[in-house]
Amino acid sequence: MNSASSGSEQFVTPSSASPVAAFFDLDKTIIAKSSTLAFSRPFFDEGLINRRAVLKSSYAQFLFLLTAADHDQVDRMRRHVTQMCTGWDVEQVRTIVGETLHDIVEPLVFAEAAELIAGHRARGHDVVIVSASGVEMVEPIGQMLGVSTVLASRMRVVDGHYTGDMDFYCYGDAKVTAMRELADRVGYDLANCFAYSDSVTDLPMLDAVGHPTAVNPDRALRRAASSRGWPVVSFSRPVSIRSRIPRPSRPSTPGGAVALGVGAVVAGGLTYAVLHRGRSR
Repeated sequence: MNSASSGSEQFVTPSSASPVAAFFDLDKTIIAKSSTLAFSRPFFDEGLINRRAVLKSSYAQFLFLLTAADHDQVDRMRRHVTQMCTGWDVEQVRTIVGETLHDIVEPLVFAEAAELIAGHRARGHDVVIVSASGVEMVEPIGQMLGVSTVLASRMRVVDGHYTGDMDFYCYGDAKVTAMRELADRVGYDLANCFAYSDSVTDLPMLDAVGHPTAVNPDRALRRAASSRGWPVVSFSRPVSIRSRIPRPSRPSTPGGAVALGVGAVVAGGLTYAVLHRGRSR
């Protein structure tokens, strides 16, 4: 795939003459906690992060569940993550993730999200995950969920190591850019499509479709949804994917697990953003 292209183009499935897509954010929309913070322990076990980072990530996860990160916090987190993972060996990360992905992620999926995804698929809709997390992390999660496509951030890899640079950051307006590019390729009319997210930072994504829904919204998104007359729903029952969504038969993407290394360091990044904000008050 050309490195200038936005996001990932894996998993696109043939659609009908008038295809419809349901676009889902990932964290706190499909998954009950931050997908990136969830992998602190296995990366600690393999020596990629230290005990201090694990403890900080636990605290960050607690705050993540109670608060919403604003644009400045997200940007600080992104910069911190790319700096921390510079030089990480992709093959080592891939091996760790391959051994832990299902055990860690599957129990985190909201039952309500699983049912909603199954409902869209039953109606013949394509299901698309749109996430600021790394594409190498989001793709295997998408495979477990049986989604049609994932659109996500991509970090640059040279000679098997992360360089610390990002080729595409799937966040804010860039999510809409990726959605529109996909719509042009597949033939979606976004006015007929659906979108789900928990964060006001995804307001552009929700505004881009004809059927937006706020899921577990932060305070700012709740206000925006109320003013626009959008539905607001609460997801609260995480369950194993295996009990709700049949495992897809397609093989996993060879490079699909790599960015879970990025996921581990985001734990430190989110902690950095939160704690830095607290100290600056």
